[in-house]
Amino acid sequence: MSTGPGTDSAPAPNPDNDRGTGAAHAPAEAAAAAVKPRKGTFSSLRNRNYRLFATGQVVSNTGTWMQRIAQDWLVLSLTGSSAAVGITTALQFLPMLLFGLYGGVIADRLPKRKLLLMTQSAMGLTGLALAVLTLTGQVQVWHVYLVAFVLGLVTVVDNPARQSFVSEMVGPDDLRNAVSLNSANFQSARLVGPAVAGVLITAVGSGWAFMLNGLSFIAPIIGLLMMRSAELYPGKVVPRGKGQLREGLRYVAGRPDLIWPIVLVGFIGTFGFNFPIWLTAFVDKVYHSGAGTYGLLNTLMAAGSLAGALLAARRVTSRLRLLVGAALLFGVLEITASLAPTFWLYAVLLVPIGMCGLTINVTANSSVQLATDPAMRGRVMSLFMMVFMGGTPLGAPLVGWITDEFGARIGFLTGGAVSALAAVGVGLVLARIGGLRLKVDLRPGHQHVALVPREGAAHERVAAAA
Repeated sequence: MSTGPGTDSAPAPNPDNDRGTGAAHAPAEAAAAAVKPRKGTFSSLRNRNYRLFATGQVVSNTGTWMQRIAQDWLVLSLTGSSAAVGITTALQFLPMLLFGLYGGVIADRLPKRKLLLMTQSAMGLTGLALAVLTLTGQVQVWHVYLVAFVLGLVTVVDNPARQSFVSEMVGPDDLRNAVSLNSANFQSARLVGPAVAGVLITAVGSGWAFMLNGLSFIAPIIGLLMMRSAELYPGKVVPRGKGQLREGLRYVAGRPDLIWPIVLVGFIGTFGFNFPIWLTAFVDKVYHSGAGTYGLLNTLMAAGSLAGALLAARRVTSRLRLLVGAALLFGVLEITASLAPTFWLYAVLLVPIGMCGLTINVTANSSVQLATDPAMRGRVMSLFMMVFMGGTPLGAPLVGWITDEFGARIGFLTGGAVSALAAVGVGLVLARIGGLRLKVDLRPGHQHVALVPREGAAHERVAAAA
């Protein structure tokens, strides 16, 4: 797995490929040559275009989290069923499973800035539509299902375009930092959004949360319009042609440093990230509380995720062992939380769960992007997001059914157990591919568990990344 320029793992992407050629890049290249700013936690924010993007995203992300909380609680209020919450979540991510790879092809073919202007506008309209239905008292559960599915269709194109547009704003040198700050941005909004949504739902109802979410997309649209084209690092726009989808799949299939992180996040996304189902079930069935408590639990998880994102922004490498280790710890913490005897112990455990979940996402995301050829980035990231988010339509109804039939604790425990087993399985596969073996030494003063080279080891690039 690539760890970027100046490190000892997989080859980093060629900066010339990311930046392209021509006079449009002269200001950026001249500035880069003249000044070599010291890397830091917020180094990518020195780019004006990225600052505009980040500012708009924190506003819309806050609205998005408000809508998520309000949507989950509205469905639970209308149906009284955790499975119905799972169906809503599944419908929102089903388009990613069905059409995710095509979204990546579109993102590679079209200018990403213009594409994002269209998708962000459409996402704002879905929030306003649900607000009107709710505020007029006409909302029914099938309305929520329909809006969730439409939002999912837009996300099919928005996600790969937005993920790959980050490199066009900051260039390859700051890509890992920008991906981490994007996650920090998202989790900062998650600290505010659920709390505000809980207050709004209790005071005036879900409709106003949907309204504010729809209006929040004005901010990223303005940010995109204010960007300076001459300061972008535009990637290669791939002309329309046959076989581009298959080409992307073959590219990933031949790269162990890409395919195994994607497989792992697929298991985690399908079974380990069903928090709307588990948190609503714990609040309603186990702790017999209301929307304010649901918002509090989401805020605590967001605090852990934000801490994880800021720690990730300081890292200069993203190794496979970090990804596998975080996934294993994530699963173990979920199992522990499912058995927590008191509310506050359960709530406190959500903080490290959020930290590990964010570490998994950022480590896999940034490493996959850096290891991918720029001409393939949209298709590879669409596959990444399709596996990570598209597995939810398969996992959410199943986890929702388990939660309804056997209780919230068993549902949460199941997700954690699958996540932990997936981390162990992928870790063993990567160790074998990388020519490593597990060494256990119980003697005092020695490292008890370690990965050491196996005789005749091959695939040195994967071993270096591990």
